[in-house]
Amino acid sequence: MAIITSADIEAMEKIYRINLINSCSGYKSANLIATKSSEDYTNVAVFSSVTHLGSNPPLLGFITRPNVVPRNTYENIKETGKYTINHIHKTITKDAHHTSAKYPKFISEFDQTDLETEYKSDFAAPYVKGCHVQIGMRYMNEYLIAENNTILVIGTIEQIHINDTILETDGFINLAKAETATINGLDGYAIPQQQTRYPYQRPK
Repeated sequence: MAIITSADIEAMEKIYRINLINSCSGYKSANLIATKSSEDYTNVAVFSSVTHLGSNPPLLGFITRPNVVPRNTYENIKETGKYTINHIHKTITKDAHHTSAKYPKFISEFDQTDLETEYKSDFAAPYVKGCHVQIGMRYMNEYLIAENNTILVIGTIEQIHINDTILETDGFINLAKAETATINGLDGYAIPQQQTRYPYQRPK
């Protein structure tokens, strides 16, 4: 087994270090965050940092990188307070990954891919059409992570749209049945298969 020290990491070639550190934490969620600016420019971008923060209230967070260059997703969220989180699935991974390309604000990634906008229930931000799980979010707060100047953005869930075929009777969303993707590192996409579910555990 390879042993890599902090000194080794510091001395690594940049791309090797990025690939290593981005994949060492394990598989990450694969989502498209879609927004619309106050000037009606739409934006959609892939994020692998969306995470559950709590169920009551229902909170999700994601990390955005330092604002040393324009961050259209973050700027649109701050302008309007609304955004959507859309699960990436098997058939859209290529287009989803292309949304990581840096387009100016007035060019929508929806126009540069086969991804399509979809508006539901009078929600201000667009959903990504065809995604099996679509979540309408309202901005709540943010926290600067001083160690690397990234920002943890926290939102509350206002709507969830779920394909009927993947929602089980106990509220469990069967992501394997939806062929929901996961991300390994920065650019590796996988489609996990569910092996089993275990009941709530109590001390023996």
